[in-house]
Amino acid sequence: MIAFGCSITAPDVYARCAERGFRRVAEPDSEIVANAAAGSLFRSYNLIMEMVSGREDLEALVLAHQDAEIVDPAFCTKLRRALEDADVGLVGCVGAIDVRNIAWWEGSVTWASFAHRYTEHGGGEVQAFTWGNEAFPGYARTGEVESLDGFMMALSPWAVRNLRFDEELASQIHGYDLDFCLQVREAGKKVMTADFKVVHHHSLELIDDPEVWIEAHMRVAEKWEGRMPGIGLPNWGAPHQDWKQRARRAEAEAGAAQLERRSIELRAQARERQLQAELDTVLNSTSWRVTKPLRELSAAIRARRNGSRR
Repeated sequence: MIAFGCSITAPDVYARCAERGFRRVAEPDSEIVANAAAGSLFRSYNLIMEMVSGREDLEALVLAHQDAEIVDPAFCTKLRRALEDADVGLVGCVGAIDVRNIAWWEGSVTWASFAHRYTEHGGGEVQAFTWGNEAFPGYARTGEVESLDGFMMALSPWAVRNLRFDEELASQIHGYDLDFCLQVREAGKKVMTADFKVVHHHSLELIDDPEVWIEAHMRVAEKWEGRMPGIGLPNWGAPHQDWKQRARRAEAEAGAAQLERRSIELRAQARERQLQAELDTVLNSTSWRVTKPLRELSAAIRARRNGSRR
């Protein structure tokens, strides 16, 4: 049995996105656990895990944000295939290697089979580089990674029964995905990507509160420094704790700035697409085609007048 879980703060968003996806791919014996948020996402996910951990027939627990919609009709088949290896603890549709902190996208992203759908500027969609079926970049591959994007991830029965999200990290939402991936890897299990197709219905504003994100960045780095290679090590600074804290904060602020810059780029691209669509509508309209002779005649008259003035 494959279970699906979601922590809900906006029931209308859940119904429009996550629930629709769950219903699309769920099997007759699947269990859907839709809980109102219980404080942080860390706590909410732990409660869902407790609810299904005792099921002897559990094959996997899929945890998705309320605005994540699974659109892949072969999702369950692909998930079972990914979990055939007993050493696999966690599977997602977006992953990276060479990850140093919760800004996992600063590593080398090897797979990203999702689309970012937004409503601003008339609405639109940004497709990640392995969303379609066209030729992928040479570095694109599914398989083992160091961290996943946690907006949708599937836990093996072993992970459900043996691990929990660290509620002491004290962030409402940030950093839970890297921290959980590190727990899986520290236990000797694998974190994997698979070709799941998922739509993330999300604002073009990628980060609501930079200070909360920075705090989460620093807490996760402090927790894992020295426990996993590369995690929590600042790019500069002396060993003294004061310098470590400054270095971590500087790195966190740089990551937050990159998120903000990406948000600005996405908004600019969305506005450009909206304006182009409006222009195309005008140029293809009946009135534009009907008045074309008049515009050409007017242009010719202006050109003749300008020529006679010379």
